[in-house]
Amino acid sequence: MDNFQTVLRFFMNQKATIGYSFMALLTIGGERVFSMVSFQCPCNRAQNFAYGLVFLLGPAMVLLVLGLFFSSRLWRLYTGCCLNPMKLCPRGNCFGCLRAFMSIFTGACVAPIMWLCVALLNGTFYECAVSGLDHNLVVDHFCKNKTLKCRQELAQVPCERSQLSNNERMELLLMFRSQSQILGWSVIIIASLVGLIGTCYTNCRSKVSYLQLTFWKRYVEKEKERFDTFAVDYATKLSERNLQSFFENKDPDPFPFPSHKAWEEISAHYTFSRSDQCYSTLQRYVERTDRDYTPEKRPVLDFEHGIEMH
Repeated sequence: MDNFQTVLRFFMNQKATIGYSFMALLTIGGERVFSMVSFQCPCNRAQNFAYGLVFLLGPAMVLLVLGLFFSSRLWRLYTGCCLNPMKLCPRGNCFGCLRAFMSIFTGACVAPIMWLCVALLNGTFYECAVSGLDHNLVVDHFCKNKTLKCRQELAQVPCERSQLSNNERMELLLMFRSQSQILGWSVIIIASLVGLIGTCYTNCRSKVSYLQLTFWKRYVEKEKERFDTFAVDYATKLSERNLQSFFENKDPDPFPFPSHKAWEEISAHYTFSRSDQCYSTLQRYVERTDRDYTPEKRPVLDFEHGIEMH
């Protein structure tokens, strides 16, 4: 049993690494499926560039949008900010809000960068896109010291119907793929350096020590897990109380519930302060001595303001 708990603890500590590894495998698999099943370069000078670029950047943009869409941190910051712009910058801390948005955007960029790296290392999309460029500098670069037919047939190189000799066609393909792989490794190196520098800068500017920062991260994870569990349990009890009141045709029993103001306070963006040893907005709220315990007199969802649930 102890060995099982040790293994389980190891996987829990490495869940971020495991998650990124699983994401990388999915990205590689998705790229292979796109390359083998749906991607067919038109081998037309007027269409190659747009077609190859769409397959190269299109999935990356979709992954970026999905990463932002499924980011709970983004919606925690954004929800209600049109009605209350100060929600984005509590206490006037605009720099902290900007840093939070940068952190969210950086996290959402992991999957798109993985896609770009895998797609560029494979080279299929890049060679189709570049072969369709009609710019003199591009054509002169690839067809230097070659016949006029190279200029005419450059867009046909990704396809087997090119009229160039096999040796000349393979030479051009190798040039395309080598450039694509160089770009792929460049993206990997730049992303790694930016991640390392960003982590170093964040830790250097941290207001807490390494061990306290580790504890803070563990606390936030556990609070989120317990909040989800507690919310489900509490919502179940509230629904049972309301249904019982409805079907038995009687007044509902008293049921304590946080006020709207309390929900707003614990949903705000959290910034750490040395003056109060709190690790989340929830802890900061519950440890306040001036909390308002007066229950809400009106429904939580007020139809007067256009909020409706179906």
